[in-house]
Amino acid sequence: MELTLKITDADGFVLASATGQDETFLVFRQTYRDGDCVVVEASEPGHVFLALDSAIHPGLVYIRESDYCLAVPFGDKRKSYSPNAFKGDIHRLSAKSARPDEIAPRRNLALNPWDDHANRALFPHARANVETRGEAVFAARNAIDGEKANDDHGFWPYTSWGINRDPEAALTVEFGRPVRIDEIVFYLRADFPHDSWWEKASVTFSNGRTSSFPLVKSGAAQGFSIEPCIVEWVEMHGLIKAEDGSPYPALTQIEIWGTEAPGAGDRDVAAVAIKGEAEHGR
Repeated sequence: MELTLKITDADGFVLASATGQDETFLVFRQTYRDGDCVVVEASEPGHVFLALDSAIHPGLVYIRESDYCLAVPFGDKRKSYSPNAFKGDIHRLSAKSARPDEIAPRRNLALNPWDDHANRALFPHARANVETRGEAVFAARNAIDGEKANDDHGFWPYTSWGINRDPEAALTVEFGRPVRIDEIVFYLRADFPHDSWWEKASVTFSNGRTSSFPLVKSGAAQGFSIEPCIVEWVEMHGLIKAEDGSPYPALTQIEIWGTEAPGAGDRDVAAVAIKGEAEHGR
């Protein structure tokens, strides 16, 4: 896989770029300006490790389209990132094609620290039918960014998906390809007593099945095993709020655990997965 990293300005002019086979690095020796974008180009769909800022954890993601563009956040959008992110006059970026043995293991398939509203190329991707006041600190992307601190709210690292008190709120996580999932983990925002919580949440899978999960007043991980199934997306909905004095339930993080769903183009991944299961006596 050929990989290219670019920094472009508001007019689309390329300020810096680097290209490599299966791995590339880019050092950008300027201060970001409003309108700048970080661009990732791949010669084919596939899994890549992306490290686009030293203040944000690298992520293993799936790039489906030929290129991905992240607008460097300014203003309100910066509040959902570390105060150190995208700052300074030197930035190190890297992209690396993942090997089959790196893709095959069971992992949280919902993790993507590089997701945002405009993203249509890099998966997983989170979207919602409502976000509190349209503020970045309550955006859908926050539920899959890997940040789990949840005893406060409204600023990094206490970002969350806020539902603006809407009982019809729904969050969808798209994987961009078929995956095999077997567990869902919820981290409710737990800034009690400011926050409320949900006593039940339902999840509908792209295969048409719906499951409901009982939740409790806690900031700890609430995990539920599910019958393994192959899906391309899941939707969290049917959120039943507890009858308490707060109108503010919110979701800090959702994890969806599983493996890649082997297909005709994933024979290497499938072979590694089968070998791993055999070694563990499954």
